[in-house]
Amino acid sequence: MYRTVATSAATTTTTDSLDYVVNLDQIPRWSDAEHRSSLEFVNEDPSFSNSYFPDPLTSPSDAEGGTNGVVSRFPVDHEINSKIYLWRGNPWNLEVDAVVNSTNENLDEAHSSPGLHAAAGPGLLDECGTLGGCRTGMAKVTNAYDLPARKVIHTVGPKYAVKYHTAAENALSHCYRSCLELLIENGLQSIAMGCIYTEAKNYPREPAAHVAIRTVRRFLEKQRDKIKAVVFCTTSSVDTEIYKRLLPLYFPRDKHEEEVALSKLPADVGDENGETIIDERKIRIKSLPKKNVPKPPQVLNDTPVSDVRLTRRNSSYLDSYLDPAFMALIKDPDQRRKEQWEKTAQAQTGWNYGRILGFGDLGGPPLSAAEEYSLHSRYLAKANSLNLSEIAEMKIVYRGGVDSEGRPVMVVVGAHFLLRCLDLERFVLYVVKEFEPLIQKPYTIVYFHSAASLQPRPDMGWMKRLQQILGRKHQRNLHAIYVLHPTFGLKAAVLAMQLLVDNVVWNKVVYIDRLLQLFKYVPREQLTIPDFVFQHDLEVNGGKGLIVDPRTKYVYHRP
Repeated sequence: MYRTVATSAATTTTTDSLDYVVNLDQIPRWSDAEHRSSLEFVNEDPSFSNSYFPDPLTSPSDAEGGTNGVVSRFPVDHEINSKIYLWRGNPWNLEVDAVVNSTNENLDEAHSSPGLHAAAGPGLLDECGTLGGCRTGMAKVTNAYDLPARKVIHTVGPKYAVKYHTAAENALSHCYRSCLELLIENGLQSIAMGCIYTEAKNYPREPAAHVAIRTVRRFLEKQRDKIKAVVFCTTSSVDTEIYKRLLPLYFPRDKHEEEVALSKLPADVGDENGETIIDERKIRIKSLPKKNVPKPPQVLNDTPVSDVRLTRRNSSYLDSYLDPAFMALIKDPDQRRKEQWEKTAQAQTGWNYGRILGFGDLGGPPLSAAEEYSLHSRYLAKANSLNLSEIAEMKIVYRGGVDSEGRPVMVVVGAHFLLRCLDLERFVLYVVKEFEPLIQKPYTIVYFHSAASLQPRPDMGWMKRLQQILGRKHQRNLHAIYVLHPTFGLKAAVLAMQLLVDNVVWNKVVYIDRLLQLFKYVPREQLTIPDFVFQHDLEVNGGKGLIVDPRTKYVYHRP
């Protein structure tokens, strides 16, 4: 079926016919390529530009001014460079140990690399059906059947969205790393890898190429003795030119390319595996603060055993290192029970002004930090153990994108709550579970009060309890609550919350009357807005200054 190609003129010249086989000896290594890229290639394809990811190769270069003592993150390594090839053509035309197939989670033929199954024969599809699918970012291996290669490694690339850019980057990096790990596990040494990212999944070409090349580089730095060849395969001139420009950044062939790469590389080139670094998830270990700790009193040899225990218990040496919040959790049970009785008695005998005014039970002393932590932990553990999908389907609370300053956004729809939410306890569990990732750092809440009816809503006693369950991180990291289309009744309720519940959180409320005003704080594309909110905005504001596209729901200024 295949015939060997007699000659190969360049790394990017081959035939797309399935009747030809090309072996590695016919492809020049990256380190042996005749031309040296100038790193100044000008892209001629206008569709290639991307406003979210500026081309690092077209940024102003300061390489001419010297490296200023900066150490290259990807120094020249001739041994690694000798393992890299760039090939213009289909991977399955190459006689290598393994070829990579970019597919979907079902491993079906329709979503696989075009032409792979036709070249491999029906046996490949039959074996894929026995694998039980494959998760995004992972890889599985099968026989190659009629292909020149020995094995086919199937991997599932991520779908791309701008607001989930970091997650997509790391998933794509894991695709390439999983393929290389499977290569080693199966005792193979050479692999041909096409572009795992696809246009169908909306992944921008250039950022994806950065991820692919740097992941391979980092992997080879650790496993150089176990891999003989990695062939980057491209099927279009656009991808070929991208790889020609980016390969010198991560696989410089001489000192000149290494120096130029210092100014051309992106700011974030990942960690030791090539994955994007997320500062919030770093493990930070700090040394204990130095304190002038008094020496513990010496215990005399003739001290009775009972007196020794008292002496050690009264020592201030250990107490100086204990967190008061932690100590509150482990205090004497009798003392803790006594304090609970006192709080209960105080709540029952004192005047509860909130209940008298119809606001609910606002009495009782505030919870300590340890009590709030314990309460939050219990609710979170219970929420993680339950299936709360019916609450999620109500679309009362859901994640948005980010606000104008990059803070994550949580959206709350008041009308959905009043009409649909019946089980308040399960709703609280869902809120705790959804808010947990957000409250660890600054975030924003957008509340749509549009078309919220006057049905009975949870009283302020319930709101106070919810705030206690969310804990102090919620109070500290909440940036603002943007309330769209507020009513007089809602403003009165918020004022009461400020006076009777918590003036810190509820003073962060910002009232917004028009959708266009909201978009100044949170961009339109970062929000999923229900249809009735647009309609309510037109009814309340009379359409002044607004035009709503009934198909796309985008809001524009009236001319």
